[in-house]
Amino acid sequence: MPESPDDRLHARADLAWAIAVGGIAAVIFAVLVLFTWYFAATLFLIFGGILLGVALNALTGMLGRVLHLSHALRLTIVCLVLAALMSGVIVLGGATIGRQASALSDTIKSQVINVRTFLEQHGIETSYLDFASPSPASALPQTTTNQPSGRNNLPDPGALASSGGAIVTQTFKLLLGTVSAVGNFFIVLFLGLTFAAQPNVYRKGLLFMVPRRYHEPAAQVVDRIGDTLERWLIAQLVTMAAVFLVTWIGLAIIGVEGSFILGIQAGLLTFIPTVGAILGGLIVVLASLASGWVAAASAFVLFLGVHAMESYILTPILQRQALEIPPATLFAFQILLGVVFGVWGLALALPLVAVVKVIIEHFKAGSDQAEAPPIAA
Repeated sequence: MPESPDDRLHARADLAWAIAVGGIAAVIFAVLVLFTWYFAATLFLIFGGILLGVALNALTGMLGRVLHLSHALRLTIVCLVLAALMSGVIVLGGATIGRQASALSDTIKSQVINVRTFLEQHGIETSYLDFASPSPASALPQTTTNQPSGRNNLPDPGALASSGGAIVTQTFKLLLGTVSAVGNFFIVLFLGLTFAAQPNVYRKGLLFMVPRRYHEPAAQVVDRIGDTLERWLIAQLVTMAAVFLVTWIGLAIIGVEGSFILGIQAGLLTFIPTVGAILGGLIVVLASLASGWVAAASAFVLFLGVHAMESYILTPILQRQALEIPPATLFAFQILLGVVFGVWGLALALPLVAVVKVIIEHFKAGSDQAEAPPIAA
């Protein structure tokens, strides 16, 4: 039966509408990709604030099992306790941390030079270990030698201007870097506190942007993401504290200088799976070389024990209910996000993968239910 002109007209209209919708969707996707690329640092900063808010909300919920108080009072107690702990560490161990951090920096630099010398003696390329910056004397422009002897000790005016400009430039870079770091810290802190103070308000605001017919599935996804991140963050905090204590006590027993600051960096780097543990172990072994080969070997054995405790005891027990991501998949995403977005992508790869995993599982479960055959009565 031949098609009528009206049917052909409707078919063309449907095709044109499908092409228009597909083109608009492609343009929107391209705009979102470009927006994410150019403003990745800001988006990661916001995501870090959300993670802090989720962590504070999780601690507040745990406190609610003991104290039946309002959410605001429980959050205030949590914040005061955390502030008191940080203040206690700074007041009681601030001098120790500063001294050990300075000594650790000098030790790492000297050990890198020793390792480089050892490798060069055995004919191995060491250009990738050239971290040394030019000395101040070599950085200054050289004056001419054909000057009268009475002016040999006086720098050239051009050299003075050049060195002064270099000093001002480095000072501004240092100040801007410090202001940026402090500003980012307070931005994350402010976002975390505001998210934790009124989590339901932001949840309702997020769902308000979703069409009404999708409210229920969107609410399920948001709740599952929040629950997954809460459980993962609590498990991660416990793991970081355990790694810090074991590393600190173990290095103190071995007799490695700077054991406290090494324990702190090992605990903090535990937040970054796989890569953080390797980097922390490398720093510990390099710092231990200054105390002798026996101390370095003992520190290496300690690192292997801490890594085994984290990978085969703490992580399976604490995080098996939070999320399960194959190590190779996680490592691949870490490398990808680290190369594309730098340190932010490397540090926040796991929570981002967890969010994506929850979304994929939700849609996969929905498609499986839609394709399942009806059960005969």
